[in-house]
Amino acid sequence: MGMHDDVIGDLRSRIGKTLDDLRSALAKVRTGRANPQLLDSVRVEYYGTPTPLNQVANVTVADPRLIVIKPWEKSMIQPIEKAINAAGLGVNALPDAEVVRVPIPALTEERRKDLVKQLHKKVEEGRVEIRTLRRHAQDELRTKSKGAGISADDEKRLEGQLQKLTDRYILTADEIGDAKEKEILAV
Repeated sequence: MGMHDDVIGDLRSRIGKTLDDLRSALAKVRTGRANPQLLDSVRVEYYGTPTPLNQVANVTVADPRLIVIKPWEKSMIQPIEKAINAAGLGVNALPDAEVVRVPIPALTEERRKDLVKQLHKKVEEGRVEIRTLRRHAQDELRTKSKGAGISADDEKRLEGQLQKLTDRYILTADEIGDAKEKEILAV
């Protein structure tokens, strides 16, 4: 049974990574509320190295419609402004002498619908990926079972375990999507 546990453990960790990827893809989908995660993908030129924003500045939510970025070095204000405006996040960075402000525009009904569509597409991609991983794991199980002389009943039981696992993870993907959709639709 040991090798079958490997297959299941491997499936668990691969699907776990798929769900992490989904979470970070959805963090980039803008809502009408200020959320510092929106800027997680922003890389700022810092002494010639693209560096995550939160490693060169303090990122805080001043109010539901405003993110404030306070760089640890004043010289970073312009590179931060440039990086945010180039990131294609649908926001504009406004610098002053001390901080960079990022106002979060309210979403129009049209924009909300677009974002929900994008969101559903990303969740569906996650679900497809999870099913693909399950299929690979099933193939691997069948191959190993043949070699190990596992009975048809045991093989069925293991496939049932894989299916249960897959169903649970697809539900998790849907829950991640639903939570994000509520954020987008919240006015």
